[in-house]
Amino acid sequence: MGIVEDANKDLIRRLLAEVDAGNIDVVDSYYSPDYVDHTPSQIRSQGAGREGIRQAFAVLYRAFPDTRHAIEDLVAEGDRVVARVSARATHTGELFGHPATGKVVTLTAISIYRIVEGRIVERWAQQGGVLELLGIVPPVAAATTESSR
Repeated sequence: MGIVEDANKDLIRRLLAEVDAGNIDVVDSYYSPDYVDHTPSQIRSQGAGREGIRQAFAVLYRAFPDTRHAIEDLVAEGDRVVARVSARATHTGELFGHPATGKVVTLTAISIYRIVEGRIVERWAQQGGVLELLGIVPPVAAATTESSR
């Protein structure tokens, strides 16, 4: 592995540590001004680019201030870092108009980050639904296929 890949992996480690510490104002330090998030999400409705990620961090931190991330896998090649991460948190604050439930949830996400000149420029992610885990909305029903009818 090269120096660039090591630096990119370290960037993701530092970002998650900052978020866990509640330092959500670090967005400009970690994300490029032209950042694009390709991940569909309920939280992404807050906005696009760095402002969107800043708003998403704020929403999540208010609802889950004790969030702790654990990096399960971190793989880098060229300008890409793939992170398999679990996050454990207690729902102690309002989330999308829903009051705190006190439930402890663990979410798992796999994200691909593209990093250029020490900043995240793009992200793609697959992640669990926090509203489903909290019981606020019902789980999404599995899609049926022609062969299962």
